[in-house]
Amino acid sequence: MPDLLIELFSEEIPARMQTRAGEDLKKRITDGLVEAGLTYAGAAALTTPRRLTLAIEGLLAESPTICEERKGPKVGAPDKAIEGFLRGAGLTRDQLEERETPKGPVYFASIEKAGRPAAEIVADVLEATIRNFPWPKSMRWGSGPLRWVRPLHSVLCILSDEAGAQVVPLEVEGIKSGDTTGGHRFMAPDRFSVTSFEDYAAKLKAAFVDLNPVDRAEHIWNDAQNMAFAAGLEVVEDKGLLAEVAGLVEWPVVLMGKIEDEFLDLPPEVLQTSMKEHQKFFSVKNPNTGRIEQFITVANRETADNGATILAGNQKVLSARLADAKFFWENDLRIVKSDGFEPWVEKLNSVTFHAELGSQGERVLRIAALAHELASATSATPALAMMAAQGCKADLSSEMVFEFPELQGLMGRYYADAAGLPAEVGQASEEHYSPLGPSDDVPTAPVSVAVALADKLDTLTGFWAIDEKPTGSKDPFALRRAALGVIRLILTNNLRLSLNDTLASALGSLLKLPEWQAALLEAKAKQAKAEDAEAAAQEVHGLAHQVEAATAIVTNAPADLLSFFHDRLKVFLRDEGIRHDIIDACIAMDGNDDLNLLVKRARALNAVIATEDGENLVQGFKRANNILTQAEEKDGVEYSYGADVKFAETDSEKALFAALENAQGQIEAAQKAEDFPAAMTAMAALRGPVDAFFEDVQVNTDNDILRRNRLNLLSQIRQVCARVADLSKIEG
Repeated sequence: MPDLLIELFSEEIPARMQTRAGEDLKKRITDGLVEAGLTYAGAAALTTPRRLTLAIEGLLAESPTICEERKGPKVGAPDKAIEGFLRGAGLTRDQLEERETPKGPVYFASIEKAGRPAAEIVADVLEATIRNFPWPKSMRWGSGPLRWVRPLHSVLCILSDEAGAQVVPLEVEGIKSGDTTGGHRFMAPDRFSVTSFEDYAAKLKAAFVDLNPVDRAEHIWNDAQNMAFAAGLEVVEDKGLLAEVAGLVEWPVVLMGKIEDEFLDLPPEVLQTSMKEHQKFFSVKNPNTGRIEQFITVANRETADNGATILAGNQKVLSARLADAKFFWENDLRIVKSDGFEPWVEKLNSVTFHAELGSQGERVLRIAALAHELASATSATPALAMMAAQGCKADLSSEMVFEFPELQGLMGRYYADAAGLPAEVGQASEEHYSPLGPSDDVPTAPVSVAVALADKLDTLTGFWAIDEKPTGSKDPFALRRAALGVIRLILTNNLRLSLNDTLASALGSLLKLPEWQAALLEAKAKQAKAEDAEAAAQEVHGLAHQVEAATAIVTNAPADLLSFFHDRLKVFLRDEGIRHDIIDACIAMDGNDDLNLLVKRARALNAVIATEDGENLVQGFKRANNILTQAEEKDGVEYSYGADVKFAETDSEKALFAALENAQGQIEAAQKAEDFPAAMTAMAALRGPVDAFFEDVQVNTDNDILRRNRLNLLSQIRQVCARVADLSKIEG
C-alpha cells in the first residue's frame, strides 16, 4: 500500500488560520478519497507559515471494482422506457436479466464499475480541494481565477512505496505538481526533491524548517524558560501568544532583551499588553517584585551575531511603543489626581451604548441606582455601591483604555486608587465585568458583586425591553453569557434575591416609568385649568399611552426573562449531572425566581432521585396521580378533601395515613428551615407505605364510600409530595 504526501507551498499564511487550514486539508482530502473508494490507515496534517502538509499512510493502490444492481421497468414495458433505462445503465438489451417479482417479471441490470488507480483519484480530489478551499479570507493574484490565502507557488504530491516515489500529475492554473519543495526562506531557499514523508521531514529539518507546530511551540517555551531562569526571572505564561508565535516562524530562535528603566514603573499589565499586541513579545517578570523587566522575542532565523542586531531593532521599536503607553499613563494620572473621575464620567454622555438604549452615561446612572437597590442583598454599603457603580465605566474615557480596550476595568482600579477613592471602588471597577465565562473567577467582595449584578441585569433588561433577544445560535449582545454571569454571582455568593422584583425595578428605571407616571398625573391636574382643552387632552392621551406601554413591558418582560434564566440554569447545572426534568420539577414550585433557593431544591431532589427509595417513590407518585386524574375526569369532581382514617380497612392503608401525617409535619418543618435534603428524605420515606398500599388495596372498589376515601388518600399523596417538588415533571 502506498503512502501519500501533499504539500501546498505559498507565501506566509496568517498564524491564526494555520491550524484550521491543516484540519480542513485533512478532512477534505480524506473524505474525498474515502468517497471514491480509497481507504487508508492513518493521516496527519502539519503546518508552517509557508506550507500546508498532509501525510497519509496505507492508502489503497486503486479503488475496488464495484458491482451495482439496478431495478428496471417491467418486462413488456414500452420500448421507450426500456431504452431510457439502458442508456442510464450503459448496457444493451441482451445484458439485462429477467426476474420474477411479486408484481410480475422485471428487468434487472448488473453494472460493473472498474476500480481507478489511486493517482487518478488523488489528482481529482486534490484539485477540487485547492479550488474550493474554505479560507476565511482569500485573494487572487495574476490573471487566473484561483483564490488562496496568499499566492500559491507550488504543489508537491507524491505516492511512495517500496518501489519508489511517483508524482501524482495535476495542474491548477499553471501550477504543476512535482516532488520538490523549498527550505527556509533566508537560510536555505533552494528547492530539493523528496521521495517520502520521512525523507521530506528530514530534508526540511536540514533546511532549517521545523514542520511540526507543536514542536516549534515546545522549543520556544523551553528556550524562553531557560533564558529567564538563568537571569533569575520568570516568563509570563500565555498559551494563545505561544501558539500564534509558533505560527509565525519556521525556525524559531529565542532572544531575550531588557526593557528600559524609564518604563519599568508602568503597570505590569500595560507592559504585557503593549508588548503582546504590538510586538508579539512574551513578558518576563521578576518573581520577587512582580515587575515586568525583560521580554522574549522569537526570530525566524539564526544570525552570525547571535541575534544582537535583531534584538537591538526590536528594543528600539519597543521603546517607541512604550513611550506612547507612558504618555497615556501619565496624562490619565494627571486628570484623575486633579479632577477625579468626573470629567471621564461626563464624557460617557456622548458615547452611545445602543441607539435605543441611550448613552453610556445614562446606562451608568441606571447601574448606579440598581446597585444601590441590590446592596442590601449583597451586604454592601448602599452609598458605596452607588459610588462604585457611578465610576465603574469611567476608564472607558481614558487614553490608555482607548488604546488598549482589553485593559478596561483593570485601569479603572489603578485610576481609582490614584484618585484617592475607597478601595472598594477600584476593586469594583476591575471586577464588575466578571465572570465573563464559565471558568472565570466570580467576584465575592460585596460592593463588586452589587455592581457586577447591576451591570449584567441592566444589559439583560435593556435588550429585552427593545426585543433584541437571542435567537438560535445568534447572540450578538452576549446575553446568554450575562445571564450565566448573574447565576454564578448569585450561587457563588449565596445571595437571596427575588429576580422578579429586581427585573421589574430595573425595567421601570430603564423605561422611566415613575417619571412618565408623575408627568401624567401633572398633566391631568393641569387639564381642567388649561385654556387649550384639545391640546391638553392630547398631551394626557400621549402620556397615558406611554405609561401603558411601559407598564405592559414592566409587567410581562420579567416572566419571559426569568424563563430565560431558568434555561441558562439548566445548562449550568447539567455539568453537575442534574437533569433538566429535575430542574423543571423545582421550577414548578413557588419562589422559583430565587435562584439560590431553586438550586438548593434541585440538588436535594437530584440526590434523592438517585436512590432506590426516591426512584420508586416517583413511580408510586405517578401511579397515584394517574389513577386520581382519570377518576377526576370520569367523575367530574376534584378529590381534594381530607381522607378519613376510620374508613381504612387494611393495615397498609392505615400505615399510609400515619406515614403521610408524619411526612407532612417533617416536610413543613424542613421547608420552613429551607432544609431541602431533610424535606426530600421525608418524602422518600413514603416509598414503603405507598408501595404496600398499592399491593394490598384496590382503589376503584365497588364500595363508593371506600373508593372516594381512597381517592382522597391518593390526593393527599399528591399534596404532600407537591410541597417538595412537582414529581409529575420527572421523566421515566
